[in-house]
Amino acid sequence: MIADTPARRCRALVMHSQAFLVKHDPELTRRSHVHYATGKEKLRAHAGMVLFSLLVAGSFSVGGMIAREMDPLVASLLRFIITTAVLAGITIVMFRQPLGRPTRPHRFIVTGLLLAFYIITMFIALQYTSPVSAGAVFTLMPLMSAGFAYVLMGQKTRPGVLLSLLVAAAGAVWVVFRGDVDAILSFDVGSGEILYFFGVLAHAVYAPLLRRYQGDDHPVAFGFWVNAAATAFIFLATIPALIDVGLAEVTLKMWLLLIYIAVMATTLTFLLMQYALLRLPSSKVVGYGYLAPTTVIIMEGLLGHGWASLTVMVGALITACALIIMALLPD
Repeated sequence: MIADTPARRCRALVMHSQAFLVKHDPELTRRSHVHYATGKEKLRAHAGMVLFSLLVAGSFSVGGMIAREMDPLVASLLRFIITTAVLAGITIVMFRQPLGRPTRPHRFIVTGLLLAFYIITMFIALQYTSPVSAGAVFTLMPLMSAGFAYVLMGQKTRPGVLLSLLVAAAGAVWVVFRGDVDAILSFDVGSGEILYFFGVLAHAVYAPLLRRYQGDDHPVAFGFWVNAAATAFIFLATIPALIDVGLAEVTLKMWLLLIYIAVMATTLTFLLMQYALLRLPSSKVVGYGYLAPTTVIIMEGLLGHGWASLTVMVGALITACALIIMALLPD
């Protein structure tokens, strides 16, 4: 008789979860083997995620300017409204795709809710914790996404990729805490960190679901419905704050900044991430989030805002090298 070990129970739970998903989700018509891109298409997916990291890093300074003059949740709502409008225009004008009633709308309700939940919990959590602590919690996302990708998609993360993610996470934590060992050791888990953890958990599920739910839908039209659903959920959470906001008082400068961040840091990054998720493992795609602190350092230095210390740069270099190794390893 084979002993009922915790490992066997864990494997059985995963198998039962996958069987349940196959039975109850008509979109899950996955093959027993997950196929990934090769050659130039694979290279384009990785290049797209590097551009993704640069765009996200560039949005921090713009986002900071907006947050100083506008409620963050209201700014997020306006940002998503603009993003949804841009995606609608691209879908109809450029790709000649109709935006009629979507098929299987639960896909967009689920992914939109997860995305909105992440955005909302991030802003609420930052009222109770620091950006540094939130950044430390964020490093858990690629590892959790790899787990959800296995349960939802059957994607197995190779040991080498997992090790690269762990090293990249360590480098990112080092950068987030600016190489201060005492700050790392004194990291305290409070209500803000716990709340943001659940937001990160939602985003970790969201990434593999984008690939799973894509199906035969046009990618831009699919993106429109995801963002439209997220906008609706963010609107519900923002209603109390909207009462005190006069949109007529929003300056032209703020509108231009919102349009920039909606187009460059939301629309384009969503499409880049979606493109990569259809061609690479979810763990590799989300792992590029670790590049954000590194690219911020580089961009701040190039803009003349000062370079980070050598100690911090070492952490950034470790993260970059780990992600290069991760990209080169087999999928």
